[in-house]
Amino acid sequence: MSAPAGSMYSDAAESIAAELGLRKGKANLEVFAATVEELASKDRDVLAVVSDSRGSGKLGPFGERYPEQLIELGIAEQNLVGVSAGLASAGKKVFAVSPACFLSARSLEQIKNDVAYSDNPVTLVGISAGVSYGALGTTHHSLHDFAVLRAINNIYVVCPADNYEAREAVRAAAALGTPVFLRFGKAALYDLGSEDEQAFEFGKARVLREGSDLAFIATGETVIHALLAAEWLKRSQGLDVRVVDLHSIKPFDTDAVVAAARECDAVITVEEHMINGGLGDACASAILESGLSGCRFKRIAIPDEYTVTGSQADIFRHYGITMEGLVESASRLLAQPAAVS
Repeated sequence: MSAPAGSMYSDAAESIAAELGLRKGKANLEVFAATVEELASKDRDVLAVVSDSRGSGKLGPFGERYPEQLIELGIAEQNLVGVSAGLASAGKKVFAVSPACFLSARSLEQIKNDVAYSDNPVTLVGISAGVSYGALGTTHHSLHDFAVLRAINNIYVVCPADNYEAREAVRAAAALGTPVFLRFGKAALYDLGSEDEQAFEFGKARVLREGSDLAFIATGETVIHALLAAEWLKRSQGLDVRVVDLHSIKPFDTDAVVAAARECDAVITVEEHMINGGLGDACASAILESGLSGCRFKRIAIPDEYTVTGSQADIFRHYGITMEGLVESASRLLAQPAAVS
């Protein structure tokens, strides 16, 4: 099961993905840039505002084709959000693009006041999110964004898991008229299934696989690892594992989470975020408030520590956010006696 050097997936994981007919697509950032360009070609009010991030945001071709619809502010993230809010207040459809680590920390006050409180429909695009910056380390990792943005009223927080969700999330954000935070990593992602089976909708989870022995509830670039782990558990232990793709951290699909806890023997949440304040905590709150106190439950996330140094793939493997790591965590959780509710 060893992973090829630099790969997010072991040989076994790659093999299972191929057998499931999953196709590896592009990085969601590339899909984002192409979709914004498509929108801009039809609507001159669509603008991209960047903080020296047109290259990392894959917006170079956009800027060449629509130079009057791209605004460069340099490395000034607070200005980025303030200017974007002003443009949105004047009727522009603004995508404010900056590394997620800076956008959701350095510019938090502007997001809170200029965008959310003032109800300016800016789409904030956090690029290179999670641990995508790899060996650049904790200063460049965005592992707090779910937690801080969940605490702010009047903003959607969305983390697409494949190219289909990325494309639909960008289109939906442009049409919504509400503040939105879109979170994108850098890795090329597998397509997770037929787009026709369950349409993308903010606040509505996609159930990628049914099951009752265990449920993985995952978001963003961790979803594919949960899906592969579910298939491995089926083959190795005969377990039917549900996989819930919870792309919307806010608005939150409480019904899907509670259904998973009620109908499955155990629940594991998986996220590329600090263990505090993110998807796992949101799911735990929803489950407990529903009255399901006997659910076996575990959060898989980055622990409350400075992350190890390495690539995104290295960090995922170290913290068990891979097919193999999730299979091991699931086996241990299912071996525990069920609590009496």
